[in-house]
Amino acid sequence: MKDSKGLINIEQFNDIIDILNPCMDNYLYIMDIQNDYYSISESAVERFKIPAPQFSHANDMFHKFVHPDDIPMLSDDLDQIMSELKEEHNLQYRWLDKNDNPIWINCRGRVIFEENMPKYLVGCINEIGRTQKADNDTGLLKESSLQHELESESSKKLSGFLLRLGIDNFKEINENRGIEYGDMILKKTAECIQAVTLPDQKTYKLIADEFLIVDMTGRSVEKAQMQYELIRQNIQHFIESNSYDAFYTISGGIISLDDISEQTFSNLMKLSEFALSVAKRGQKNTCYSYVNDDYRAFLRRKSLINTLRHSVHHNFQGFITYYQPIMNIKEQRLTGAETLLRFYSEETGMVSPVEFIPLLEETGLIIPVGKWVISQAMSACKELQKTIPDFTVSINISYIQVLKSNVLNDILKGLKKYHLAPTSIQIELTESGLLESDKSFINFRTGLHDNGIPLSLDDFGTGYSNFHYLNTLNPRTIKIDRSFTLKALDNDYDYNLLHHMADITRDINSKLCIEGIETLQELNKICRMEPDYIQGYYFGKPCPLDQFIEDFVTNK
Repeated sequence: MKDSKGLINIEQFNDIIDILNPCMDNYLYIMDIQNDYYSISESAVERFKIPAPQFSHANDMFHKFVHPDDIPMLSDDLDQIMSELKEEHNLQYRWLDKNDNPIWINCRGRVIFEENMPKYLVGCINEIGRTQKADNDTGLLKESSLQHELESESSKKLSGFLLRLGIDNFKEINENRGIEYGDMILKKTAECIQAVTLPDQKTYKLIADEFLIVDMTGRSVEKAQMQYELIRQNIQHFIESNSYDAFYTISGGIISLDDISEQTFSNLMKLSEFALSVAKRGQKNTCYSYVNDDYRAFLRRKSLINTLRHSVHHNFQGFITYYQPIMNIKEQRLTGAETLLRFYSEETGMVSPVEFIPLLEETGLIIPVGKWVISQAMSACKELQKTIPDFTVSINISYIQVLKSNVLNDILKGLKKYHLAPTSIQIELTESGLLESDKSFINFRTGLHDNGIPLSLDDFGTGYSNFHYLNTLNPRTIKIDRSFTLKALDNDYDYNLLHHMADITRDINSKLCIEGIETLQELNKICRMEPDYIQGYYFGKPCPLDQFIEDFVTNK
């Protein structure tokens, strides 16, 4: 392109860039090399820290929007063009967006010469990491196109629904059959979805194995449910016609646009993702319709997990150990206490253990928290034994602690640290968490026995195979849950059954503790069974250690 005749001027180039700017996603540019002048599509100014669509002193201005680490590379390339060492520009480097985030671009251009001198550098810039607008495997538009569609409707109140679909356990298909086979499944699933997509609806391919049907015509959630069922039927037909070569299911999440006040792209995607995740967390192969109360509960759960994690990382701030008295009913005296965990924060207030303990177990935070509880309980036991030498504390141990940590070692270290006899504590396990066939559990149970640490079977009567556990565990104490106690107090059948259980407990040389006694009448009726221990609000509610000492030790 040397010695070009009739070369168009810079103003004409600018006019061309302005004309084409609305027609393309990439950015056209021209640089007047000799006059150090630069012009670029106006859309680039909206995206990057470029001062204006046209500016002089280009080499200096590059420092405002080119990543500092990439300036030397760009300068070197432009120097080679100025020195006529190259006629093409092809460089991948980073520009800064409006928030100073680095964005990788591919900048390509061609040098136009005038009188054997490089006059202009003309070319095109595209973002390397920009999301594809369509999926070639399924033939569907992708999320970026969906975003554009929804944002173009932002001035309207949308009515209709979003039906988000996801293949269940798709990762296993890729792992077992290979990515090419997985791509075939995606394509066939897209066909099953498109077969029921109505002309006034649009279907998009989202991340991984997910799809989205968008209906802006005011159709109801019930219509979306019917559409989901048709998709399931289509997939089942494909599976059968393929001789069950691959078997898979699909889950769906529906949100009603009429019920969503904030109809931004990000909020709609967030809520549809939540709806689908609820379906996948459940039975799968089903469809869940978004309920705002469920989402609020999800946010509460998420916030509480963050609060609990913050507490663990800040010396267990907010966790408190409470103690509930256990009475030796035959000797009419205080003989021990059950250690109970409580949690409080300014953000959440007092949180029920029913809510936060499952979250501790699910996140694994129960392991550090459980270790902290063991230390707190043993410290309290040491303090109380100054007044009641045979005082014992019961410590609840989660099956997660048994399976995923060396909780036995934590217990033994605590006994040594506080100079406690092994019989000073009782380890409580609930029936619901018992996994006696697991090696970790067997080792834990054997370790307690070998070190002389008593085991207590908590919530007896609420689980399964109860008598089998009596034989397997040989517990020192059996605790009857209040729910069972209430039944025994309410009718003769359950009362006689509990009486027989008390007899069995004595026959196997275990102790019986009945929980949940709240009135004198309940106490008198239960005492006819001659239990060893009683625990309940009648004697005292759980409370912090200082109050426990004041109420049950100092003032007794």
